[in-house]
Amino acid sequence: MSDDPDDLDAIPLAPFPTAIPASPFPPRQGETPVPGPPGQPVDADPPSDWIERADAHDLSVSHKTQRENALIALGRFAFPPEPAPGDDEMAARDRRWTSRIIAVATVFLLVFNAASIQNWSRQQPPGWVTATVQQLSDVWSAQLMQLGADQPRQTVRDAYHALTEARFGGPPTPPATPPSTD
Repeated sequence: MSDDPDDLDAIPLAPFPTAIPASPFPPRQGETPVPGPPGQPVDADPPSDWIERADAHDLSVSHKTQRENALIALGRFAFPPEPAPGDDEMAARDRRWTSRIIAVATVFLLVFNAASIQNWSRQQPPGWVTATVQQLSDVWSAQLMQLGADQPRQTVRDAYHALTEARFGGPPTPPATPPSTD
């Protein structure tokens, strides 16, 4: 391309070429040639938006990009990536992750759902273990109540009961048993 604005032959008239030249490459084995426009030979390449006069080397390359690439290469050289972990290492990592999640969930439930331990211990048949768990859960719940850890559970419970008792207009519900007519 020339930089002269008066050179009209150097400026393409359309964004894409209208004439598709025949491909210099023969079709591969088992490939059917693609027919070209009327009056032109059969072409193995489909039409594309490739501009023949475009040159990839015309793109500007900034020095900043080269410096960044040099820094990335230096970083890779100074701190090479670790080798990929094997199956045993992955299994051990998964077990550690699972154990931590179970421990966190257990502590969360012990703090914010202590009333469930009390209810469970009261439903069990009497025995030494049940009595011990019940006494421990009573002390634990009393301590957590002083901290206010029972408030989230009570708030959710109150909201649930308020929603179940709510009435949404319309006719009143009929009584459960009809009155006797004697």
